[in-house]
This record gives sequence, C-alpha cells and structure tokens, in this order.
Amino acid sequence: MESAPIQPVIVLVRPQLGENIGKAARAMLNFGLTEMRLVAPRDGWPNPGAGPAASGADVVLERAQVYASVADAVADCEHVHATTVRKRGVTKPVLTPEEAAREIATSQGRHAILFGPERSGLETDDVAVARNIVTVPINPEFGSLNLAQAVILMAYEWSKTASASMAQPLAQPTQEDLLPPAPQAELDGMIAQMEALLEPKGYFRPQSRAAATKRTLRNMLTKPGWNHLEVRTMRGVLSALGKPDRD
Repeated sequence: MESAPIQPVIVLVRPQLGENIGKAARAMLNFGLTEMRLVAPRDGWPNPGAGPAASGADVVLERAQVYASVADAVADCEHVHATTVRKRGVTKPVLTPEEAAREIATSQGRHAILFGPERSGLETDDVAVARNIVTVPINPEFGSLNLAQAVILMAYEWSKTASASMAQPLAQPTQEDLLPPAPQAELDGMIAQMEALLEPKGYFRPQSRAAATKRTLRNMLTKPGWNHLEVRTMRGVLSALGKPDRD
C-alpha cells in the first residue's frame, strides 16, 4: 500500500494583511494542504481579517504557527523552495511550479515553499536560505500575481503529483457519472416511431427522396450517442406529438 505523501509546508514571509493570509489558507485547503507557517506577520497573529477571507478553511488558520525568522520557520525542512523572480546576486536552480512539484513528490524529507510579502516579495536574504527558485512563466508585459494566486499555483501542481496516493484523493467537483449509451434496439425503436409520425404529415415527400431523407434523419439521431434515458425522453416527446390536439 502506497503511503500518503508528505505535505509541503507553506511559509508566508512577513505577510501584511490578514485577508491575504485567509485567502492563502483557502487556496491551500482546496488542494489538500493544511500546514501554514507565518514569519513575522506585520499585524500579529491571530488576525481577525483572516477568518472571513478563508471561507471555511479554519483548520489551516487554527494550526498556523508563527516564527521570528525564515531560518526558524524552515529549520526542520530538508528542502526549501523560494517563489520569486530571479534575484541579482543569487545563483540557484530555477524551476517552474510543475518541476518543483515533481521534486517535492520524489525527494525524501520535508519541503517548505516560501512566499514573500504582498508588496515586495522575498528579499535576497530570504532567497539565500532556499535550495532553488520557483518562477512561473508569465506575461513579460504584466507580471502581477497576488499572494493567494501564487499559493494556489503551487498547491495545484503539488496536488497533481500527490492526489493518487492521498488518504482522501481530490475530486473533480463538476464531474458527473455518465449513463451508458442506449442499445441499438432502443434507437431503432425511436427512429421508427418518428418516421411513423412523420409519414402521414408528408415529411418524406417526394417519394424519390424518401430513402435519403430517412438516412439523414437516422444519421442525425445516432450521432450524439444517446443514453437510454434520453431515448425514453425523446419517445415521450414523440408520443405526445402523436396524440390528438387537446382543446
């Protein structure tokens, strides 16, 4: 049995607004991440603005731990990733979020992902602690991700590598179970019913075109891959059309 993946730690370095901390928590929990660490939050912690913005991701906020420095926040982590643009004077490998997620999934030990303050991002000294830099390819004429957007990018990429082995795998909210296609006999019955209703209406005239018209009708009705419920519904419509007009 495959063991559950070790979650990366999300580290918000000197976050400024409680609302942004809450939004980051919301982004995390959507993709199964629950461990948030805060480095010297500007307005202290707890912050009354975080809860409403988290939209129910209270478990993340309740477990959030506060540290005085980046070094303290990542002291128990073997791998540290800094989300930032490339810094001058810092020579480190640069990964995309997808590449970083694969490394997190395949490298033993704890991973921490650093996110900088809303206005300025991570400072050079913060990035110096990291093993690599994570940068998302972005519009060169407008590169302006907010904190929650940056967190959700990393959380989503991590979830793609880890979902299969999670204790509670992530689910597609809009996914619906599709009914099986209708058997051919049901389709043939529907088409025959429609032809029987159309025949006395003169739909297949002139007679020389009747075969081609019926073939076109059959092609049209067999293309969508109707399931048995849809066939029954259509036959109900046809039955209604075949009844005498009501007063």
